Amino acid sequence: MSKTIPIWTCVLNRAIFSYLNKFSNNDSSLVDRDSDTGRNSVDWDCSLHLPLWVSETEKAAIEDRLEGWTKDLEASGADIATLASCLKKPLRPLWISQRTVIWINEVPDYDSWNFTPIILVSSSSSNGVTQHRMTSEFSWNYIPGAGDDEESWARGLSPKLFWNHAYDLISSGPDSCNQKVADIVEKDRVYRAQRGQNAPHITAKSSVSGSSPNLPCLEPLLRPDLSSLTMNSSEKDCGIFWLGSTNLAIGVAEHASNVDCILNCDQWPISVHHQEAGAHLFLPIVNSKMDRFSLFDNLSSAVTFANSNLTKGRTLLICCHDGEDISVCVCLAILISLFDDEGSFDGGKSFGKTGITKCGMRRQLVYICKFAIKARPSRGNLKQVFSFLSSGKSTKFGDI
Repeated sequence: MSKTIPIWTCVLNRAIFSYLNKFSNNDSSLVDRDSDTGRNSVDWDCSLHLPLWVSETEKAAIEDRLEGWTKDLEASGADIATLASCLKKPLRPLWISQRTVIWINEVPDYDSWNFTPIILVSSSSSNGVTQHRMTSEFSWNYIPGAGDDEESWARGLSPKLFWNHAYDLISSGPDSCNQKVADIVEKDRVYRAQRGQNAPHITAKSSVSGSSPNLPCLEPLLRPDLSSLTMNSSEKDCGIFWLGSTNLAIGVAEHASNVDCILNCDQWPISVHHQEAGAHLFLPIVNSKMDRFSLFDNLSSAVTFANSNLTKGRTLLICCHDGEDISVCVCLAILISLFDDEGSFDGGKSFGKTGITKCGMRRQLVYICKFAIKARPSRGNLKQVFSFLSSGKSTKFGDI
């Protein structure tokens, strides 16, 4: 939250600014729309906003790379036009921690701000063992678990479960919050277990000794519209995302239906009703934090299975327990190995001639994310995909 997100907000702002300048002279509707909303590309803030504890030297080093990162984003095929059409003010990060004091009557009206705030909230307590990261005037304490690695602190609570029970969790207060989370997670586990879905028991780490701090009531400040953040019934039921006309789909294991073939990358097998031989493959792949080579070791079998079935014109579903990480990475390896840049299946001929680059892999991942809106591949798994594609183990498919 100190550098990565501020860098991304700046890169996105620069990409939008470039888009507005490029097309405003040729698209009269864009000019009219900007004037109607009060947006002026000349006033669009493209500067880098970092917290005070990041040194000027480090800030300067980051600024030197912003132009290159912006060009990488533009070359990746990301849909900057849609972002530019819906974002009326440039992005800017704000930082809030447990030590932040906010006077409700001094919060300015959102319409008066000249930016769209990205509010970065660190819910971790800074009490206990801390680590000073620098000795400058703005030295700061390292806070473990400030946002990522949610499996180590979320106690099994998923984003979907949180938003379905957000008001109950907030109103429960710090003293009973952990018990409330445990009740919600267990009820969801029983619900999925009764339906034959993957429902492992969640073991939460014990709480840090000491009493919980008294947290201020933030509801008047936040007060989210949960109706817009909670998925509707049709989105809950739809767990499969088709990738254009590729015959490839990504999804969760329990929604595996209406497809010719299934590539199950979950840790648990699923019941399938395919009678035709070679229509189902089970590869129990685990997360990179549990096994750094699990995905790499199984990608060759996955690509072989996909090539055999796609050659026959069959549709293929690649599924895992959440449809967000492992299945996305397996699909990425298949897409790069067996399809050309236009998304047409060629059995690996194009890949055999061009090979793989990080830029090319990034473009294909952006393509997947346009359809699989829940995709959230981890860095560890993406590294395994790149290592597999660079190793030459997938070039043999170009000769089939």
